[in-house]
Amino acid sequence: MAAPHIIDPAGLLGQALTDASPDLMRHLLSTVINSLLSAEADAICGAEYGAVSPERVNSRNGYRHRELDTRTGTIDVAIPKLRSGSYFPDWLLERRKRAEAALVSVVATCYLLGVSTRRMDKLVQTLGITSLSKSQVSRMAADLDEQVHAFRTRPLDESGPFTFVAADALTMKVREQGRVVNAVVLVATGVNADGHREVLGVKVATSETKQAWNAFFADLVARGLTGTLLVTSDAHAGLVDAITANLPGASWQRCRTHFAANLMAVTPKSAWPAVKTMLHSVYDQPDPASVHAQFDKLLDPTGRSLPKVAAHLDDARADLLAFTTFPQQIWRQIWSNNPNERLNKEIRRRTDVVGIFPDRDAVIRLVGAVLAEQHDEWTEGRRYFALDVLERARKTPAATATTADLPELETAA
Repeated sequence: MAAPHIIDPAGLLGQALTDASPDLMRHLLSTVINSLLSAEADAICGAEYGAVSPERVNSRNGYRHRELDTRTGTIDVAIPKLRSGSYFPDWLLERRKRAEAALVSVVATCYLLGVSTRRMDKLVQTLGITSLSKSQVSRMAADLDEQVHAFRTRPLDESGPFTFVAADALTMKVREQGRVVNAVVLVATGVNADGHREVLGVKVATSETKQAWNAFFADLVARGLTGTLLVTSDAHAGLVDAITANLPGASWQRCRTHFAANLMAVTPKSAWPAVKTMLHSVYDQPDPASVHAQFDKLLDPTGRSLPKVAAHLDDARADLLAFTTFPQQIWRQIWSNNPNERLNKEIRRRTDVVGIFPDRDAVIRLVGAVLAEQHDEWTEGRRYFALDVLERARKTPAATATTADLPELETAA
């Protein structure tokens, strides 16, 4: 005769958990979670760990450890690594990108420096953050600063030459010595030897001056920026002078979008629609000779009725049409700073929620993290320029047989 069930396993376990110490609870929770992760990794591999099976499609290769905060305390989570591909338990842990961690760090720093506002309170609640200790912020900031510093100071000669470069600046509000001041973030991007875009550098300066741009480009050259034939930017005098001083073999392409805004400022309001239409028609031409011919047609009528507008156009001709010395397939990418403006929008999307940065280090931390992520996406994505077009672009300025009779074109090259 079978012995009666005098022990209730469920009740016994429940009583044990009720009376258990926090250490036991953390141990049990850690064991259960790690067992679930191991089982899920085995399912991905098609066989249990160490088992020989014809159904196996992958193998385990050690662990990487992550901390998980729970109501019983912080536990160590051992995430199985695979020999091929990767495994990450999204159902348990959240993938935290560099820019997201940087944003958390910046917000936390605002609190630590006593500059919290009602806007910051709403932001923290949106991020799901209830509290961050000073030590947590320090560890997070140190890790991010190390990553961003390595990204900002990496050698450029390993992926160069960078035939095409674009430069632009953004203004951020920073708290310094009890005052809120404007700081300028200088950013440069380029197309590497493999046809992919890269973020070349980022620097925070007090203002957008010739000295700031000169130091910025000098740093890029020191890190290995070579082979640049064209730099696209707006017409900031300090920026243009810095390009000439640090990249003597490069032409300058004046951004057509910024130029149109400058031209509109000197054009009578009633005449602007016609001038704008004619200016756009210049860029619709299929080859360099047609571009210059259409530009002449734009100058003729404006010279008679709008001499100030015509003079403005004529003065900018060489820099505005510098793109014509390169293959027509890439004109849209190099005749304006619009590609960099799209990058600026992504930076603004992340930084606008902060509003006023607590210090310049916080600016570098967040903007650098955003740019590092964008850099990775560009590197892993499709080529920005086809290799054959890029090869022709490198040779074009040296011998432009079809446009050698155009003096303005020679000046641009």
